[in-house]
Amino acid sequence: MKPIFTQALARGDRLMALQSGLVHGRLGRRRFIQLALAAGASLASAEAWAQDLGDAAITQRYNAQNIAGRYDYIVVGSGSGGAVVAGRLAAETDASVLVLEAGGTDQIDAVLNPLMWPTNIRSERDWGYSAEPSEHVNGRSLILPMGKVVGGGSSINVMIWARGHKNDFDFWASETGDDAWSYENVLEIYKRIEDWQGAPDDTRRGTGGRLWVTDVRDVNPIAPAFVEACGTAGIPGYADMNGEMMEGEGGAALANVRIKDGMRRNIPSDYLWETLKRPNITLLTGATVQKLTLNGTTVTGLTFEKDGESFEVEAGHTVLSAGAINTPKILMQSGIGPADHLAEHGIAVAHDLPGVGQNFQDHILAAGCVWEYTTPLPPGNSAAEATFFWKSGSSLDTPDLQPFQIEVPYASEVHGSAYAPPAGSWTIAPGIVRPQSTGEVRLTGPNPSDPVQIDGGFLKEPADLKALTTCIELCREIGNSGPLAEFVKREVMPGPITGAELDDFARNAAGTYFHESCTCKMGTDEMSVVSGSLAVHGVEGLSIADASAMPRVSTGNTMASTVVIGERMADILIG
Repeated sequence: MKPIFTQALARGDRLMALQSGLVHGRLGRRRFIQLALAAGASLASAEAWAQDLGDAAITQRYNAQNIAGRYDYIVVGSGSGGAVVAGRLAAETDASVLVLEAGGTDQIDAVLNPLMWPTNIRSERDWGYSAEPSEHVNGRSLILPMGKVVGGGSSINVMIWARGHKNDFDFWASETGDDAWSYENVLEIYKRIEDWQGAPDDTRRGTGGRLWVTDVRDVNPIAPAFVEACGTAGIPGYADMNGEMMEGEGGAALANVRIKDGMRRNIPSDYLWETLKRPNITLLTGATVQKLTLNGTTVTGLTFEKDGESFEVEAGHTVLSAGAINTPKILMQSGIGPADHLAEHGIAVAHDLPGVGQNFQDHILAAGCVWEYTTPLPPGNSAAEATFFWKSGSSLDTPDLQPFQIEVPYASEVHGSAYAPPAGSWTIAPGIVRPQSTGEVRLTGPNPSDPVQIDGGFLKEPADLKALTTCIELCREIGNSGPLAEFVKREVMPGPITGAELDDFARNAAGTYFHESCTCKMGTDEMSVVSGSLAVHGVEGLSIADASAMPRVSTGNTMASTVVIGERMADILIG
């Protein structure tokens, strides 16, 4: 996708490039101030950045060159969970914190420019995982992008801030027996951390917190027209996608996003970067964890590789925030997981934990229902500015559908060649956010370099295929309704298909929302991996704080709910 540069974005790019140059030692403080002033920064801001970022650069270069033998905490991963945990531990305690990130810096255009997010997929900032081919998606292998960069998924995603439905968190509380996960309590976390820029809602939204969240601004006019069009299908419109709408039957709204001054705000930008000038935190990039070190069933540290050199470090406590594929991989390679599966690969079993790698879940996003514009319009924000949550059947207790309107053509590798949507097209992408199908993550060998095998489980359960085809029909009804007529030259795909033809279209359209989760779920049953306090069952000194801990994937984009997991982990560790 060719990015569209606004004046604010161009100015922001220049300032971020200068900040990156200072942090990485390419600019001195005096030269930084001169160039920042020329780029439009105020003198006060330029001097403050020079002081803070200069201190951070010096501290981090020193710490990276002097890796300690022991840290109070090691956090594996700097994404939506890990950045929260590490940043708060470093800022709120004197504990020594080591953050290990396998990827590189987030201070690059492909991360900072919201419209460049597609260029990160299958790049060096993506782990490059794919699910095994499955008959349920017509033999296709669906890609599973995961961030391999500072910020993890929050650096390569579409920047949507979707809190999840009330029922999600009440379910988590029920599964864990821990009321701290209830919606009432999670809502207080959201209110504490948000700096909400939209319509005031003192009951549900917080202001003045660290996380900038706004409804989309300067939108493509097709986005509000889409919200209006949803009303013709009986889906009410709301001013806020994360307020009252997500406590009931659902509705349609413009998106909440993490975009400020034309730039992406990933999670480290609000939790981690400010702490890097402190001597008690070390952020190492290009650091890949090989395995945990155990003394019996107590984790005492880990080994990692950086720049071809292996390091073994001890930890008072280790937090895995490596994501729903890498977290179970690290556990199993360390001897924590299903005993029979570990034995298959000659891995000594330190602790038999059968749920590790099981219960894999992801949201389905189909690509898609496409219309050609009468007059093509440029995309705004991240090109995904409006969405709705709704039920595929009236008997359901909670919304299970979440399509997104995407302001560019969006088609799978099958339908792209079959339908050839013009460049001047737009999409409604049908989505399932309460899948019944689950899969698993398994090892193929005992070594860190051995790939994992991922059964995505996509559309394995007939109910999911039924929900997806229902959603496709609903999206077509909305896209062909009156409020969107001025934007429609013709419907490109799929057209009025039914029955087996519709099922086949759905299987060929199915992709994922890139919301991999649930492989180390919270709970109390025999397949649970962590407790409600995120401690690994039967193992001392080890916790998990990422989307793998979800017992059921949250309703909507998972960045926000993963931040909540990180916040809970920090609250627990800090006390």
